[in-house]
Amino acid sequence: MVRKQDRDRDGDQAMQNRATPPPTTDPAMGDPGDALALSGQLCFAVYAAAHAFNRLYRPLLDPLGLTYPQYLVMLALWAEDGRTVSSIGKAIGLDSGTLTPLLKRLEASGLVTRARSRSDERQVVVTLTEAGRTLKTRAAGIPAAIACAMGGDRDRIASLRRELEGLRRTLLAAVEETTAAFPADTPGRAEG
Repeated sequence: MVRKQDRDRDGDQAMQNRATPPPTTDPAMGDPGDALALSGQLCFAVYAAAHAFNRLYRPLLDPLGLTYPQYLVMLALWAEDGRTVSSIGKAIGLDSGTLTPLLKRLEASGLVTRARSRSDERQVVVTLTEAGRTLKTRAAGIPAAIACAMGGDRDRIASLRRELEGLRRTLLAAVEETTAAFPADTPGRAEG
């Protein structure tokens, strides 16, 4: 019979083994003797790049009266108008608690309307207004400006996007795996 302490210890050891890869001598990964060096952290490089993107987008979006998250919503709606809140959230990776205030601001700006679905009262459908559709024309140059700022190599940009999408899928799968292995109600699990 396996005792709970043994199962918890084995689970913790398995997670530690998976979370702690063997030291590397790859210079791109940083000094193996200092696994916590900021310069060797992929997560920091992604975070810093995201911050730089936000700074790059700000002067492009300010004239449109949009923040970056609002721009993402508008991109989703320009691609497919009349989407549910949950569909928009899935497309841009935001939960409804974060998305709802953002949609309220877009509605107050006159760019979208929100209404309960006729077929399912639980669903809220977001639709572009005429002003929201017109804004697409004004935003049309933004992708080219971003590509230019990145050096303009479309193949390199597409490759980088595919790599990042793959990384995101891998990380989300690891989150699911970890969540399944260590449910929130597991005794001794630290609350975040």
